[in-house]
Amino acid sequence: MKARKTIGAAILLIAAVSATRVLWAQEIPAEYQQVLTITGKSGDYKANVLKVNVPRNDLHITVDKVALPTPFGFGGWFAMTKGDGGDDVMMGDLVLLQEEVNPVMSALLDNGLEVTALHNHFLWDEPRMFYMHVHGHGKAADLAKRVKPALDLIGKNTPKSTAAPAAASTPASTLDTAKLAQIIGTPGEQSGAVYKITIGRDDLKLAEMGAPINARMGLNTWAAFVGTNDNAAIAGDVAMLAGEVTPVLKALRQNGLDVVAIHHHMVDTRPTVYFLHYWGTGPADKLATGFKAAVSELGKSKAPSTAAK
Repeated sequence: MKARKTIGAAILLIAAVSATRVLWAQEIPAEYQQVLTITGKSGDYKANVLKVNVPRNDLHITVDKVALPTPFGFGGWFAMTKGDGGDDVMMGDLVLLQEEVNPVMSALLDNGLEVTALHNHFLWDEPRMFYMHVHGHGKAADLAKRVKPALDLIGKNTPKSTAAPAAASTPASTLDTAKLAQIIGTPGEQSGAVYKITIGRDDLKLAEMGAPINARMGLNTWAAFVGTNDNAAIAGDVAMLAGEVTPVLKALRQNGLDVVAIHHHMVDTRPTVYFLHYWGTGPADKLATGFKAAVSELGKSKAPSTAAK
């Protein structure tokens, strides 16, 4: 009976994520199609947000000597959504080699965009990777033209020692993803060998210029899994209010997960949101249980009043 209930719960979770995909599917508006054309990138349009992909497929990255595919945490992006007056708010997270950090930063600043954060997501990563958060507002096509010079620098001179093998193949996933979804209580999405669960902070009503800052704009908590049921790796990000930081830290450490960074992604938000990156290896269900313990510390107290910029 217990097994049947478990299977039933897994089926409901899968059905839920399938329904969500259908409800979220939207045709990309012409002005956002123009953004993709200008930047030469691919993307999708869901929940009124254009999300553009800037993956580091050119790199072969290891963390603590574990080789990891791009979707595990090396897929840069930027997103746009409408604010007041028809202008767009743009936010993004670019994945950079240390040699690329300052040239890309200069390209962003010289073109009227803001850099709101620069930090690591991992320890023991080879090559050393950094994450740069970008911000701007204006007309969609203009924002695309302003961000393109920075995008053109990414991967332009990738060292041969860090380049991904030309014929690299992605192994099939053997993770019991239904079990991971059941433990965490949220379904995820499969991308090659990576299973990723993303949880929005819908309890936090952040806005800028009238544009809601939602999960697709970067206000989310997530966990990425790769490997096997017995030997997996997890990495991710937890979006927290100030009062949630210490309880989340304790939950992660008590469950054997390593904390690798604590920082902000956005400036001048009310309330202030902190982001925590973590990493761990071991049995997949144990890793999922540790992540769930951290997630359970979120939203316990009422968020302070918010103010839109």
